[in-house]
Amino acid sequence: MPKNETTFDFPADLLDAQVALHQARHASEEYARTLPWSAEPMTGWETDKQLHSSYRSSKADSPGYTDEQRAEVARLRAEVLRLSEVVSTHPFWATLDTSVVVSARMRLKRAHEPAAATEA
Repeated sequence: MPKNETTFDFPADLLDAQVALHQARHASEEYARTLPWSAEPMTGWETDKQLHSSYRSSKADSPGYTDEQRAEVARLRAEVLRLSEVVSTHPFWATLDTSVVVSARMRLKRAHEPAAATEA
């Protein structure tokens, strides 16, 4: 870590909430990759050939999301929102001088990474 950067003594519950937030976002993104491209049933499409290219962008028909998929998307989004609120409204932030809150929040996002990764 460069010598001019401040270190922060984050409380364990804040660190745990941040890790849980990372995990919830990851789970949500991974689940989204398994879903059809449209939440509603939609007809596929293909673009016209572009000048100086033979590439045509296209999408196959989308069946839309099932009720189970909609429920899982809603559950995952709600968990990400809940954890975001826990992290952003934690009482720890009120203990800091306002001039360092942004750098502390940025540091918290990387606090779970090995020391070598945060120093780079």
